[in-house]
Amino acid sequence: MPLMSGKHAFLALLKQEGVEIMFGNPGTTELPLMDAFATENELRYLLGLQEAAVMGMADGYAQASGKLTVVNLHVAPGLGNAMGMLYDAQKAGSPILVTAGQHEQNFTATEPILWADLPTIARPLVKWSSEVHRLADLPRLVHRAAKTALAPPTGPVFLSLPGDILRADADIDLSAPTRVAPRLRGDRAAVEAAADLLAKAKRPVIMAGDAVAQSRAHAELVELAELLGAPVYTEFVPNTASFPASHPLFRGSMVRLAPDVRKVLEQYDVLFSVGADLFTLSLPSDVDPMPATIKLIHLDVDPWELGKNYPPAVAILGDPRGTLPEIVAAVRERMTSGARAAGRERLDAATKAIAGERAALVEKARALAQASPVQPLALLHAIGQMLPKDAVVIEEALSSAPGIRQLIRSDDPQSYFGLRGGGIGWGLPAAIGVKLALPDRPVLGLIGDGSAMYTCQALWTAAHYRIGAVFVILNNSSYRILKQRLHGMRGLAEQTDSYVGMELLDPQIDFVSLARSLGVAAERAKTVHETTDLIAHAFNADEPMLIDVELDRAFKPM
Repeated sequence: MPLMSGKHAFLALLKQEGVEIMFGNPGTTELPLMDAFATENELRYLLGLQEAAVMGMADGYAQASGKLTVVNLHVAPGLGNAMGMLYDAQKAGSPILVTAGQHEQNFTATEPILWADLPTIARPLVKWSSEVHRLADLPRLVHRAAKTALAPPTGPVFLSLPGDILRADADIDLSAPTRVAPRLRGDRAAVEAAADLLAKAKRPVIMAGDAVAQSRAHAELVELAELLGAPVYTEFVPNTASFPASHPLFRGSMVRLAPDVRKVLEQYDVLFSVGADLFTLSLPSDVDPMPATIKLIHLDVDPWELGKNYPPAVAILGDPRGTLPEIVAAVRERMTSGARAAGRERLDAATKAIAGERAALVEKARALAQASPVQPLALLHAIGQMLPKDAVVIEEALSSAPGIRQLIRSDDPQSYFGLRGGGIGWGLPAAIGVKLALPDRPVLGLIGDGSAMYTCQALWTAAHYRIGAVFVILNNSSYRILKQRLHGMRGLAEQTDSYVGMELLDPQIDFVSLARSLGVAAERAKTVHETTDLIAHAFNADEPMLIDVELDRAFKPM
């Protein structure tokens, strides 16, 4: 066994696990690692100026690459700053190893400055959390962390690194990584029970979740949807392109309010949820979104999700790509000639209905193309018309992007990433991380102005490393979604037209000057045409650029 320092052993272990980039913001407790990076030629350190931005970049990279991604933070305050974005990463199932430097173990009894029990802080938001207490345990714990992060269901993990461990020298056996095969096949009896229900369904519907894109099961789900003639919805706030947006059976995202969900589902007799969230609502309601008349088939790789809120007729623990082919084959065996004919009729009817809805949406967008200020619907349609086929869209525009996937077509699993957890500030740094993971594809971030201000420090990282993501700020100078909801309460705010704490005016934020001060080229756009021209220019330059688009500030009450 070779004599190694803890700091060099840690980097060697990361390289064993296939890690290529460490996202971080250093402090005194991280200095041993920074010293090791002075002579490190394979593993790259990417600096962010604030820990929320660091976590957001790592999350985008992890989602787009599917690889183990490493973050290094600075003791308790650094971990605290990252917690909002760590929450989003947990909800997205991002395989991230979050690490933080810790004071030397013989010093912690005095409770020194910045010290806290780091594993306990992180534990609610990660799959596994620990601290290294002996250098001999470092390989075991790093490999355990990596295995846990990448094992289905994937998700973040945490490891605290005391300074004395990183500074120590010892004869270290680095051991070897462990990988858990991700293609978990569902129980055969459950597959057959699901096939029985689907083959006999008169009005089936499918809800596709992020697990479909994560397991690359588009083709398998498309085959099933076409066989059944079943329309396909994605989750309320989709994190991925879990079904091809250009497919004639794609209905877009499920509506967000419980009464509206119930109205949709009352049309169907069987709901097949494929790795989808049932249902994380943002507002309470006395209405149960799940009708008692519908039969639920629930396929998920996470046993916690199965039956969590609604008892399924059939629950299947399995990976979509590993299980859907068996379900498709079993359904084909069970479908009579009459059932197949009914499936074709449903396919034709759904195709016509959905095409009509899309045409109406496009017509509405076109009618607003010349409006001033810019209307979000018109802008999304115009962007969708000019984007290259291989473009990747990162969207965090809570009130400006309804219908985005009907207007901006995203067909492959890596073509769209959205805010899963709801903790705002994710989109801007996530776009940087996605561009790092997919450097040969054009990457466009569509980000609300309120969200952008949470992590605007990430722009410096894009400039410093020349990461050519393009950021479009959808600027309505307000927290518009809150104004919508407050107006919907029909209280004093509606009566007085006063929305305290929700206006981003006086002064208005100058995103162009802000971006330029951080080294990113920036322009302001006042029309749809100006915006699309600037996006095309930025893609050709392959340099980071911010485009501040002045949107109509009016809002529709919820």
